[in-house]
Amino acid sequence: MKAAASRGFKFKRTWPLHALLLPAVVCTFVFHYIPIAGIVMSFQNFEPWLGLTKSEWVGLEHFRFMFMYRDSKQVIVNTFLIASMKIVFTTLASIVFSLLLNEVRKAVFKRSIQTFVYLPHFLSWVILGGILIDMLSIEGGLVNRTLHFLFGVKPILFLANGDWFRFTIILSDIWKEFGYGTIVFLAALAGINPALYESAEVDGAARWKQTLYITLPSILPICVVVITLQLGNILNAGFDQIFNLYNPLVYSKGDIIDTFVYRTGLVSGNFSFATAVGLFKSVVGMVMIVCSYQLAYRLANYRIF
Repeated sequence: MKAAASRGFKFKRTWPLHALLLPAVVCTFVFHYIPIAGIVMSFQNFEPWLGLTKSEWVGLEHFRFMFMYRDSKQVIVNTFLIASMKIVFTTLASIVFSLLLNEVRKAVFKRSIQTFVYLPHFLSWVILGGILIDMLSIEGGLVNRTLHFLFGVKPILFLANGDWFRFTIILSDIWKEFGYGTIVFLAALAGINPALYESAEVDGAARWKQTLYITLPSILPICVVVITLQLGNILNAGFDQIFNLYNPLVYSKGDIIDTFVYRTGLVSGNFSFATAVGLFKSVVGMVMIVCSYQLAYRLANYRIF
């Protein structure tokens, strides 16, 4: 009785917080849990006029076709390559930039640089995509004009050549996200005991030696955590970025699972096959998230709960 009364008293004190949380819970339920029922389409030949209950049941037919269909296998490879390179190089750029920024001693200059590099993260790819298309254009684009002026290079089809498209996608994503990624590493650097650096200076260690033997080992656990947790995004190559930049000329190298599902399902109307591909991605992503948390716990003793 006392425990129930205590819970009732706590709820009377915290009900405004529950009320604030309610809209988010409702939105999550409506937009994330109710659509789960649509997974059944991946096991049917879904017809919109028949609905989920009357469409023909075909079992695993769409999944078999997915692994036989050359285009679907290619988009899985593209997704894995683009996403993995984004994770590796963006994380590496964030670490290097954090180390360099940590050496800046003037606070005003340091904060100005931080603000400048954080800014692209908050811009939509709709905006950045339009800017990149103009800058990389072969007809008067700033990048091609600069390359021609400095090195005499002929115009490069950055967005119409598969290999250059991958390079452009990865480099532009690094530019957009590496600044925001430095927040975690700067916090880790701020937590290093200054006495370690003072002792190293007394022993005659220069800045490079201090970085090599004090800074890097101190932030290694957080680096391991960040990289392992990113494994859960190994099949998220950035739909909004690629959708705003790609075209049929680069499908062979730049098409990813999300854009493939969009074209197959919403544009071509093949809802069942698109759902099967999306379900495959979701299952693999869930497995990778579970594995990444286990790795983070084993390698860096990191746990959420």
